[in-house]
Amino acid sequence: MHLNISQQMKMSQQMKLAPRMIQSMEILQLNMMALNERIEQELVENVTLERVEKERDTPVAVPDAVDFAPPVDDREARELRKDVENRELVAGNEKNNESDFERLLEISSDWSEDNVGFGGSQRSSNQMSDDMDRQHDVMSNMIARPQSLHEYLLEQFSFFTIDPVMRQFGEYLIQHLDHNGRMQSMLPEIAQQFNRLYEHQLTNEQAEEVLKMIQHLDPPGVGARDHREMLLLQVDDHLPFHDVVTILIRDHLEDIAYNRLPLIQKGTGFSIDLIKVGIEQIQTLNPYPGRGFEQRPVQRVTPDLALEQDDTGRYVVKLLDEYVPELRISPRYTKMLKENPTQETRDWIRRKIESARWLIESIEQRYNTLRKVAQEIIDHQHEFLDKGPEFIQPLKMQQIADRVGVHVTTVSRAVDEKWIQTPRGLFPLKRFFGGGTQSSTGEDVAWDTIRIKLQELIDKEDKKDPLSDDTLVDALAAQGITLARRTITKYRKQMQIPSSRQRREY
Repeated sequence: MHLNISQQMKMSQQMKLAPRMIQSMEILQLNMMALNERIEQELVENVTLERVEKERDTPVAVPDAVDFAPPVDDREARELRKDVENRELVAGNEKNNESDFERLLEISSDWSEDNVGFGGSQRSSNQMSDDMDRQHDVMSNMIARPQSLHEYLLEQFSFFTIDPVMRQFGEYLIQHLDHNGRMQSMLPEIAQQFNRLYEHQLTNEQAEEVLKMIQHLDPPGVGARDHREMLLLQVDDHLPFHDVVTILIRDHLEDIAYNRLPLIQKGTGFSIDLIKVGIEQIQTLNPYPGRGFEQRPVQRVTPDLALEQDDTGRYVVKLLDEYVPELRISPRYTKMLKENPTQETRDWIRRKIESARWLIESIEQRYNTLRKVAQEIIDHQHEFLDKGPEFIQPLKMQQIADRVGVHVTTVSRAVDEKWIQTPRGLFPLKRFFGGGTQSSTGEDVAWDTIRIKLQELIDKEDKKDPLSDDTLVDALAAQGITLARRTITKYRKQMQIPSSRQRREY
């Protein structure tokens, strides 16, 4: 075996994103609320960044929509940085803001030694006491956490007078119910795990007795082993036709799911009308008894954009940025650079100013790019806004990217989690994108339009003789839309529309 050691030279090209481009991509992807949080964070961390206490009347003029696709080299990033450095750092009249600068200087002189670049006295005990009082007020006004399903069941179970080991097992079993109150494992398995963990000798009969106690707790249906038992636990003597309902749930739940009413009639001897009444009673039961205890955070949607109509009737995109503060570089720190500070202080201020400048530029580029992208989308989908959802047109992100002159990933970031207020309601920008097909006349038809037409056909069908998927294919073909049967079946299932057999009414 011979080992050879040699040196080789190899040239290669690599794409490398400048920090400026990375930040621009991150800012572009933020919606208005997230952007506002990012700005507030930067205002806290960067003392050279200031909020301008005035409303933004007109957008700041910036270059055309900036493409945030990876550049081949750093030349583009350097040009952007050069352009930024040549810009005026201060917005507004510096003399009118002199009092603000003096106030900033007073604040900075009081900062503790822990703050970078500034020294000063420690905070007084009164200040710390005030902060603690404010924190106490916040905690006192916090909304109490809603009671969970498990806490609610444990509270009820505590009123039973039973053997200590059985009580402990009951608490253990409640903790092993899922969020709907259903058992996740077989009862003997849970009992064995309990015995091994706590070194008890709980019998299967005792475990069954504890389970029956839990099944009598509120809400009805908790502690069930499966979906069928969960429904049966909710049937009591007060439920109309409870005997019929019990038989239907116990023996014919699957037949009900597939609308096999004649088969149920044959197996039970009940009339079709009585079976339908029983099914109506089953539909009043709760298949997810624990769902009311789920703690789902309320998602608040704030639109980034809105639409206005000009004199010609064209929809014009407007940015809703009144809640996003206008920013500038602090004149105090640009002035400090001219006062010959130490090299360490000079480097620190320059880094902070550069970071603030990049943020301001990234925000302005976001405004411009988002406006251009949204305007192209709305121009393409104006019939949707004028006439309704069935007139939405097929649209791909690449089409918008070509019109705006940016990379498709820029469009993707621009529309991500952005909402627009329209005359037809509030929509995410991604709602306006989608594929489609061509009609027999060569006209583009969006998949959303096909879904709407499919729903209309099913809504108008004879419920005693519903349309099969083959019949739906023929009905759409008569409207100039040719699709395969499997495509119709796929969309019907996506729309959660049952098959023709399941839709049949007896």
